[in-house]
Amino acid sequence: MAELRSAIFWVLCPKQSLHCYSILAGAFGGKVGERKFGQIALPATITEVQSIADSFKNSVTLTEESFSRQAIESKFKNHNILHLATHAEFNTGAPENSFIIFGNGDKIRLNEITNWQIPNLDLIVLSACQTGVGKLGDGVEILGFGYQVQKAGAKNAIASLWKVDDAGTQALMTAFYSALKKGDVTISEALHKAQISQIRSKTYGHPNYWSAFFAIGNGL
Repeated sequence: MAELRSAIFWVLCPKQSLHCYSILAGAFGGKVGERKFGQIALPATITEVQSIADSFKNSVTLTEESFSRQAIESKFKNHNILHLATHAEFNTGAPENSFIIFGNGDKIRLNEITNWQIPNLDLIVLSACQTGVGKLGDGVEILGFGYQVQKAGAKNAIASLWKVDDAGTQALMTAFYSALKKGDVTISEALHKAQISQIRSKTYGHPNYWSAFFAIGNGL
């Protein structure tokens, strides 16, 4: 069975030249069929961040055990794009029940996001797996991450509405960064181009792979 992921992108980024992008990327990883810290392994996340590193020279990647909360928090002030390819859980009720998990098992909870002072970050990509969710309620949980990141310094958000395939998300992210690398596009334009590439793909053309992603906030 294919692993399932959902994603949230948090965005503050006008059209920029390629040299402006300095990326910090982390991958949950694991082997196909295994479980880590109670979560399904996401092997495609390794390929995902490696693709980013291959495309952008000013990038730092952290995978599996090296992808810890401390490592991310100690480095993100030196970058303007933060890419987290991992699991996240959006649970109705108290905000402490919704969290992002790192490759070594660390977590950051919804109500802790505002502790991140990130005015330097033009873009945060949470390319994450949404597991153990019975229902999304009124949407407060999934939009709450975007709201908390806005309070911490970012301005806009792109979120996904449902679980998406691990490998399909990796393909979408690769197309997204490929479009971004070409320059003269906004983040939302790059996302749109990536979605179009998925539509034309024989493997990932089904709307389930790409149509979950949407933009919220100002300046998009």
